[in-house]
Amino acid sequence: MSAVAGLFGFGSTNWKEEALQNDGSKIIVERSFSRGGMHEMGQGAPIKEQDMTFTLPGSNKTVTWKSEYCEDVGRSNFNLLALHVLNGAPYIVTEPNLCLSYNKWGRPNPPYVFFKYDGKDWQRIPLTEFPAEFTQFNLVNDVDDQSLFSESDKHAVIPAATVKELNSQLTQAEYKTIARIQGGYSNTACPVMIRTKEGWEGLGFFKRQSTYEACLKYCEWKEVSNQNCPCEILFGKK
Repeated sequence: MSAVAGLFGFGSTNWKEEALQNDGSKIIVERSFSRGGMHEMGQGAPIKEQDMTFTLPGSNKTVTWKSEYCEDVGRSNFNLLALHVLNGAPYIVTEPNLCLSYNKWGRPNPPYVFFKYDGKDWQRIPLTEFPAEFTQFNLVNDVDDQSLFSESDKHAVIPAATVKELNSQLTQAEYKTIARIQGGYSNTACPVMIRTKEGWEGLGFFKRQSTYEACLKYCEWKEVSNQNCPCEILFGKK
């Protein structure tokens, strides 16, 4: 691993790790992230961007996944949790990066966003299309964990067994195995936020409107998309 400008500063970090597959094989994954974006005074900068690169098993094809900086959430959209390959197709499991991203990506419950690589691009897929045989998280989930940095000093590539040990330190249910039923996961406690032309607003601003029609006008005034406007849920379709 190499780190520039410190763990909690505006810098970049990169390392390699093994992603254990269901058949016992391992994929060498190169990962990196950089810090920046919105944060409170006195707090460390969040992960602004991150990426992962690997060679697709059985081929010489290099595949890259990126979660870039997004202005609307002030940081990277996702945290990377798992990489699995089935019949030559890579799948990844991510989680939204804190509450703004969780709202942006539809408040998924279980709290994951799944992607499949179609040979050219990563396409989001629903949980129902994510292969049932994939149950384990096989990438380091908490890249802020100090143990990751000490382990990377010991190994050119962090072994799969060490990845599993690092992940075992996370106690939330959604990090034990890939959940497939709805439940009270940690991200689901995020307050509902609606994206407007000015940023994000709590659901209370929409609830205060006296009627369904008034709520629709409020959505129009705030330039909320039809998909994100909560009036039908709050007042019932008229």
